[in-house]
Amino acid sequence: MTEREIASARRSLQTPGSIRFFDYRPTPANVRAEVLEGLGGPVKRLSPKLFYDQRGSQLFDAITELPEYYPTRTEIGILREYGSEMADLLGRDNILIELGSGSSLKIQTLLAALQPSVYMPVDISKEHLLESAHALAERFPGLSIRAACADYSAPFQLPLEPEWTDLAAFFPGSSIGNFDPDEARRLLGRVARLLGAGGRLLIGVDLPKDPAILNAAYDDAQGVTAAFNLNLLTRINRELDGHFDLDAFSHRAFFDTERNRVEMHLVSRVEQQVEVAGERFDFRAGETIHTENSYKYGIDAFHRLAADAGFVAEQVWTDEQQLFSVHCLRVVSERSES
Repeated sequence: MTEREIASARRSLQTPGSIRFFDYRPTPANVRAEVLEGLGGPVKRLSPKLFYDQRGSQLFDAITELPEYYPTRTEIGILREYGSEMADLLGRDNILIELGSGSSLKIQTLLAALQPSVYMPVDISKEHLLESAHALAERFPGLSIRAACADYSAPFQLPLEPEWTDLAAFFPGSSIGNFDPDEARRLLGRVARLLGAGGRLLIGVDLPKDPAILNAAYDDAQGVTAAFNLNLLTRINRELDGHFDLDAFSHRAFFDTERNRVEMHLVSRVEQQVEVAGERFDFRAGETIHTENSYKYGIDAFHRLAADAGFVAEQVWTDEQQLFSVHCLRVVSERSES
């Protein structure tokens, strides 16, 4: 993004009261190119960031309330129990950046403990981001909110002021698990450079556990996760003149013990041809579109990954059942991107 585009984004969309909005989200042309490339490869793939249009964000919120889906309620429990300790490490009255603004319950718990001078939620879904920002502005009327619609999975810029030196970041929900380990290392490296030496990151990480628990969490009995996965095709139909028949695809999720990750796929029920943005793609019966990975990291394994990105682990908190972990990391070096 050029300096001119950044300045335009900063000027563009102002919201009343304590909220300012900055739009850095990908253009439709970029989304189109990414989808066509993903469907055109020998193994069809679509990025999980494409899940999060307005409907997808609503469906994910519904997933977090399912009895099978333990990560959200477990992470909230950890934040509530240890929020004061976390605030002591991250520092109060600072600039708090949240990558992937999801459950408002999580950030409300942290905001109450930290009382930052500025809160900057970052999310790729514009509608969901604004809705969450307005709700938090009502809950915390004195809080200055700078909401940035951006794709943090790629190199990104944020509307930071030069005088802001006391930065902290919150990356909840085990979203780091959606990235392959090398991609996760690069993302953490970008966050380290953003925060600068001494900056701290509070990050949620899902722990390895019984595969039966994981399989149920990603393939719930009510079919909400299936609807969430299939909504990706609905979005492509709407935004890219796609012609996917949703009844011709089914949701599949399973834990891969070799790679220590949950995989989500959309499975073609029949042999078919689908047109998207004027291009045609052939599907064999049983062929899949790989839509998401969710890697699970033991504490030591995650600390090694973080160290490779320039962080040192300062503290880790878990629940009694050892389902989930929240880590406080400090930047000790800013690695160049490779």
